[in-house]
Amino acid sequence: MPATLPLFPLDNVVLLPGGVAPLHIFEPRYRQMMEHALARDRRIGMSVVRPDHAHEMAGDPPLYPIGCAGFVAEHQRLPDGRFHLLLRATHRFRVDREVPREAGRLYRVAEVTALEERLGDRDDALRARDRVIELLVQLTRRMLGPERGIDVEHLHALELAQLASGVAQSVSLPTREKQALLEADTLAERLERLGSALDFHLALLERAAAGGPETVH
Repeated sequence: MPATLPLFPLDNVVLLPGGVAPLHIFEPRYRQMMEHALARDRRIGMSVVRPDHAHEMAGDPPLYPIGCAGFVAEHQRLPDGRFHLLLRATHRFRVDREVPREAGRLYRVAEVTALEERLGDRDDALRARDRVIELLVQLTRRMLGPERGIDVEHLHALELAQLASGVAQSVSLPTREKQALLEADTLAERLERLGSALDFHLALLERAAAGGPETVH
């Protein structure tokens, strides 16, 4: 884990350990960031802009202090300087402080501390995993019809971090909720939070189908 990371702030993408994200890099500052990252260790830090500052994306808006580092596993440099890339999440980090810009650097850099990915209580983690899979099955049937199934055995075979990341990416959860998943201290807690988010999402769908109010208490 490098002591500093270039930061790629977004307001609607949360990268979770064990996950992958396809990204399109087009702003000059982030094209420069990619050139520098590819010439070094191919690592960048994904950070989420605080929602009440999303309108400040053109500048340096405040970020959540917990982010996720990613390794550029694949990339395509386009003729006009843009990039398509596949970022593979490696681990969480905490921003300790941002490094002042030196001459010529357009993007943000921060000194960071790597955060250990701990399992927590194994039995709690496995129970939370089973609940997440059960709720995902229910959501799939609710949204796509009872004839549509998912490969439950495959989901059980995934590493817990991969499962949490994959499910969070596949379901339309608000950015704040995904950030809360990233900030969970253990995988057991992350899966428990994910189960609660899926349960709430399912309740919203069921109320909408019944013609009830969207608010769920």
